[in-house]
Amino acid sequence: MKPGELFEPASPLARRIAVQGGDPIAAAEALLPRLSEAEKIATLDAHPRIGAPAGQLSEHSRREQGGDADPRVLAELARLNDEYERRFGFRFVVFVDGRSRAQILEVLRERIGRDRDEEMREGLAAIIAIARDRARR
Repeated sequence: MKPGELFEPASPLARRIAVQGGDPIAAAEALLPRLSEAEKIATLDAHPRIGAPAGQLSEHSRREQGGDADPRVLAELARLNDEYERRFGFRFVVFVDGRSRAQILEVLRERIGRDRDEEMREGLAAIIAIARDRARR
């Protein structure tokens, strides 16, 4: 698969590995630690928000996030996404792995209490997990 099919195409990570050739996941794993903080944040921010309206999701994200549209869950996701982004300065990224938005809401509640470095590592690790899952499909 092409890097733009595995990673959000607008991310610095996808753009940089697109010119490298070879295994894009291995290239991403090697490149992530060498990205600047600004590039890491831009890579995380390239992912759509969990619970975003369908028109704001990539085709991959639309399939991965499913159709759990309970208005209360969506409102709470929007509120916590805002809080998370204010706290950490980047977007919440998680490997959904078939979980409902209500289940992801619980993950977001837990992760919002972590420290920033831990959250950045977790979000970037999720980007690799998402890419591996997309490659298997």
